Amino acid sequence: MPILRNEIGDVLRDARLLQGKTLRDISSGARVSLGYLSEVERGQKEASSELLSSICDALDVPMSAILREVSDRFETAESLENVAVMPSIPDTVPELLSSMRAR
Repeated sequence: MPILRNEIGDVLRDARLLQGKTLRDISSGARVSLGYLSEVERGQKEASSELLSSICDALDVPMSAILREVSDRFETAESLENVAVMPSIPDTVPELLSSMRAR
């Protein structure tokens, strides 16, 4: 399962890079230190709702869009957890043989 602060950081970084902006651009617009913003993007620090709002304003992206993208990533991760990695293996030889004949 993903970690919320990592996903938020990844989405914020993706939004910033998509706009071709630097950490310095966003940190000055959001009035947060460059180092702290970097830690938020790397998932090392959790952004408060107020800080997240300031970063979103500096990115000129609605917070709902950022949170929606994070939510979509969690939904994808949850659906992947429910996918069987390996097919079930029959417990007995007769089951194995019957499944082979059915092919």
